[in-house]
Amino acid sequence: MEAPTSHTLSSTNVLALEVPGWLRDNGEAIIAGAASILAIILGALLVRALAKRAIARVVARILQPPKGEEDGTPRRNGRGPAVLQRDAGRARERREQRARTIGAVLSSIVTVVIGIMALAMVLGEVGIALGPLLASAGVVGLAIGFGAQSLVADYLSGLLIMVEDQYGVGDTVDLGEAIGEVEHVGLRLTQVRDLTGGLWHIRNGEIRRVKNDSQDWARAVLDVGVAYDSNLDTVYEVLERTGRELHEDPEQGALLLEEPSVWGVQSLDADSVVVRMAVKTRPLKQWGVTREMRRRVKDNLDAAGVEIPFPQRTVWMRHEDARAAVPKGRDAAAVTR
Repeated sequence: MEAPTSHTLSSTNVLALEVPGWLRDNGEAIIAGAASILAIILGALLVRALAKRAIARVVARILQPPKGEEDGTPRRNGRGPAVLQRDAGRARERREQRARTIGAVLSSIVTVVIGIMALAMVLGEVGIALGPLLASAGVVGLAIGFGAQSLVADYLSGLLIMVEDQYGVGDTVDLGEAIGEVEHVGLRLTQVRDLTGGLWHIRNGEIRRVKNDSQDWARAVLDVGVAYDSNLDTVYEVLERTGRELHEDPEQGALLLEEPSVWGVQSLDADSVVVRMAVKTRPLKQWGVTREMRRRVKDNLDAAGVEIPFPQRTVWMRHEDARAAVPKGRDAAAVTR
């Protein structure tokens, strides 16, 4: 019974004697490997800190309001006389949401990329083969990609929407079936409140086209139908005078970016000659300007004696008594001629 115990003790003693020698022979390699791993970790943390600082600068630049927005004065850009007019509170909320989302996404991407690179370098220092790990990770990533490709498309589309600033909170947009005011823009979903109060939840990956009525400028277009016997020179004069009056009005003129202009005859309809006039307005103000312009045009055309025609029809009534009074042998259709 004592022989196995003696053998175990002797083996332990041999290992105890060999460990110092192994440490003495491999100590430099262990210290060098530990120093390399420590340097990799410190380098990864330093790169991550620098990247975070750069991201913070980007976010701060996004949060900075454009010149003239805080005091309500219009700002002009390089695309012409158009200006971006928004409520200051909503504009600030839009910038903050956009900046937070972009900052969070960039920080996550930077952290993941730096972490993966640092882990791969550490495993290489330890001596673990990366080939099988990369192959396994590739298979798993491929399976996840096939299963969640729609989710990935939603997130990528949401990120592009925010980076390109296609629309934001408070904008009036047309996304296809969903038309209304944007209440929330996320990486996966966009929420739109329509005219009747319904809240639409649209996946960003399903948005194929966007019409934004809130950016830069809008145009109020009014088609006026006049009678065929009207003098078009008189009609042009009345419309131009109406445009000047609208532009000189303090309340309405503040909504216009230029003086209304008469474009000319738009079409020759069955009942009228259609003359078009138009004017550039601040975003989302084109509908109110069009209603006011239509009212003034109606009053001025009436004052000038210009007829605004409406469809008219002549109806012939056929009575059964007249048909019964037709003598036999005569064509009954003669009564209805």
